[in-house]
Amino acid sequence: MSYIELTSENFAAGVTAEKGLVLVDFWAPWCNPCRMLAPVIEELADELDGEVKVCKLDCDEAGDIAMMMGIMSIPCVVLFKDGKEADRLVGLHTKEEITEFISNNK
Repeated sequence: MSYIELTSENFAAGVTAEKGLVLVDFWAPWCNPCRMLAPVIEELADELDGEVKVCKLDCDEAGDIAMMMGIMSIPCVVLFKDGKEADRLVGLHTKEEITEFISNNK
């Protein structure tokens, strides 16, 4: 598992202060599509290690961050580039779709 667990306390340092690409999976434990996406995020974290920082943020635990980011539906995968939101995908997506999403936003 090479993704990083984000919290309200480490979100700014782990995402908005970072240079390069950071992919954040906004999820919740009760969300079935989120649980279905989890293995895909784990695979991407391993495959993109060193190229894209991959993180997960539990919206139940860090509701303040989810609200600040305007997360209305989960799962929601947000790609940050040099600390700023570049794009987002809402809903369950395949590994290939997320890989293409990242490539299109480099």
